[in-house]
Amino acid sequence: MKLPVLDSIVFFVLTFGNIILGASFYFRNKSSDQFTSGGRKLPPWVVGLSIFATFVSSISFLALPGKAYMSNWNAFVFSLSIPLASYMTIKFFIPLYRGIGNISAYYYLEQRFGPWARIYASVCYILTQLMRTGAILMLLALPLNALFGWNIKTIIILTGFMVMLYSILGGIKAVIWTDAIQGIILITGAVVCAVILTFSMPEGPGQLFKIALANHKFSLGSFGTSLKESTFWVVLIYGLFINLQNYGIDQNFVQRYMTTSTDREAKSSALFGSLLYIPVSFVFFYIGTALFSFYTAQPHLLPDALKVAGAGDKVFPHYIAKGLPAGITGLLIASVFAAGMSTVSTSLNGTATIILTDYYKRFFNKDADEKSSMRVLYISSLLMGISGIAIALALVGVESALDAWWSLASIFSGGMLGLFLLGYFTKKAGRIEAVIGVIIGVIVIIWMSLSPIVFTEGKGLSFRSPFHTNLTIVFGTMTIFLVGFLITRILNLKKH
Repeated sequence: MKLPVLDSIVFFVLTFGNIILGASFYFRNKSSDQFTSGGRKLPPWVVGLSIFATFVSSISFLALPGKAYMSNWNAFVFSLSIPLASYMTIKFFIPLYRGIGNISAYYYLEQRFGPWARIYASVCYILTQLMRTGAILMLLALPLNALFGWNIKTIIILTGFMVMLYSILGGIKAVIWTDAIQGIILITGAVVCAVILTFSMPEGPGQLFKIALANHKFSLGSFGTSLKESTFWVVLIYGLFINLQNYGIDQNFVQRYMTTSTDREAKSSALFGSLLYIPVSFVFFYIGTALFSFYTAQPHLLPDALKVAGAGDKVFPHYIAKGLPAGITGLLIASVFAAGMSTVSTSLNGTATIILTDYYKRFFNKDADEKSSMRVLYISSLLMGISGIAIALALVGVESALDAWWSLASIFSGGMLGLFLLGYFTKKAGRIEAVIGVIIGVIVIIWMSLSPIVFTEGKGLSFRSPFHTNLTIVFGTMTIFLVGFLITRILNLKKH
């Protein structure tokens, strides 16, 4: 399919306009502090939009409507956990990080448990961001290839280098300002699409809701107590832990809390950025439900290849290509691109910051001057970007490898959250308690993450985890915290 002229103009103006804006910050970005924290003078509303855009990837933009189309609104319960996670973030974590004053989220762990904890957490972060960059670039290319026939590898390389360009030249200011604009593009695209779908029903908007209600499409899932199924409560608890991990300890978000002038501004930006995701994800799920009603009422508009089970994720891209007016298709494609670019640029800058603070200045050159610090930031961003592109190219056509990676990612991140909670809420916990807690907790996470892959029919099925995979981070995190807490209590009792 050839992209119409108007759609091409809309897409290229929005996409390249963002890149040019980001690159322009090079002329106001002359120190490592400017590169990593923007001089700590960025407007809170811009930082809030950046937090939102960082959280929403191109995967979310396409996958959430796909989930609603194929099933119901059970996954929306994830968003309902955000207010509590946000409250805990602004109550406990933001004052902690800003009180310490270090741009690295993992400096605190070294203060509490020694250098090993900082290295452990930062390595987990770097590996996660490396694979995340590759996965986003690869998944971003798939719908564009399907819609317009563009070569997947070419899309990956061009997108990767475009994001690297403005991330390296403009630093965190470029990342945050372009994130904000990309967030606005993303929201605009989603809302416009939802409105068009609503008023495209043959018998009017009422028909959309009539069909959806008849097929239980607005259901939030079962309210039962089973821990094996994706019930309302399982998704809610999972969402609380994942969102606390994201907003509370992830370098990508912590770094943004350090870019405002005051604690109050940091808290308001975090609250705005996190809560904004709730109505936007609502729109994403509504789009999926609207697509179901739209094609149920007009089945002849949907190709037979997309009517089979498991093809739901491809329905939204099909609608973008075939069902939207001229110009709006370009806006939606720009929205998908914006979501992916904001996530990748954040990973590049965050990883470069960690390499500088947690490794170069910590172990190689404690008194590094600005020239050497900037060199490390530039080189780290470049290597991270090239590595992400290489991983994306390697992942092309290997979706099973991607599934395995998400399991490994939960192993890394789950251990980090448990360690943070142990350090913050158990003041007497020391290095030994933390090490034992992390070891046991990571074993639990590995067992639960890899159970569906390792323990299959005829291969030790009795050892398979009986819990839903969403609960992996919950059990892993609580194991680390509780083991560390109990050992601390036992050791303290022996001392007395």
